Amino acid sequence: MIIFMLVAVFRFCAGDPCNWTGSWLNPGEDPRIILQVRLRCSEGSVRWLHPGHAIRVVLEPNLSSTRHTTVCIKPSPSLSGASVFVERFGKLHPLATDEGKSQQVTCYHEYGPELPAIYIQTGPQRERPWSRQRLGFKYELLGNRSSDLQHLPTSCQPCDDVRLLSAICSSDFVVRGHIQGVTHHTGRQASQVEVSAVRVYWQRGGVFEARGPHWRGRIHTHLQCQVKPGGGVFLFMGSEHFGEAWLGCAPRFKDFLLLYRRAKAAQENSCDFPLD
Repeated sequence: MIIFMLVAVFRFCAGDPCNWTGSWLNPGEDPRIILQVRLRCSEGSVRWLHPGHAIRVVLEPNLSSTRHTTVCIKPSPSLSGASVFVERFGKLHPLATDEGKSQQVTCYHEYGPELPAIYIQTGPQRERPWSRQRLGFKYELLGNRSSDLQHLPTSCQPCDDVRLLSAICSSDFVVRGHIQGVTHHTGRQASQVEVSAVRVYWQRGGVFEARGPHWRGRIHTHLQCQVKPGGGVFLFMGSEHFGEAWLGCAPRFKDFLLLYRRAKAAQENSCDFPLD
């Protein structure tokens, strides 16, 4: 645990409320100066060109209705070698270091009224040629969706009826299709499911792309879930983070239809779903 002390501050107001790109152009500046950046979106990116001593990024999106916020950081490969901290209650807690896997997504819970802040320190200039590099990361802040985050520990248990009916209303993507193959990546501790979709009901991003009569896309899940290829038609639902789709529920489509029709007859469905 490191005590957070600002010796000198240079404040910067970003024109883009979601993304920031800036540089440290004067190597003769006081090395104690910490560059300040404030961003106001729930997701975006930071690119620091010709980095100097340190930068502090404060995230203050419009999540006033949510008390608990989950912050996820995906560092760029070039961030390896820098020290990354999360600032909480005036103190810095390590998030990634030289010895850590700085390219993996890391999530943490932020409680209380304090704004989430990320602090990056480059170290002495003589140890790294920072003037020839760029540092950065992507970020996502989640409130009500934080319980569905794929990067947080999950049990890999099949979705029950209540969760299935809720997932079709709240998922970032809902697609119907077949499993073409499954690839396991031990380094990422994740599995990648190749999906050929006959219908994309909706998606938040562009993970699934039209290729001929079908849509193609990749869905990720935890390696510990031990996903295996299977025949039949599935209804894939889940969340999208940092441009990737992560699996939430995947019932067989015929089983889902029985559940949905039964819930609709009993007026227990949370939202309308197209059955054609």
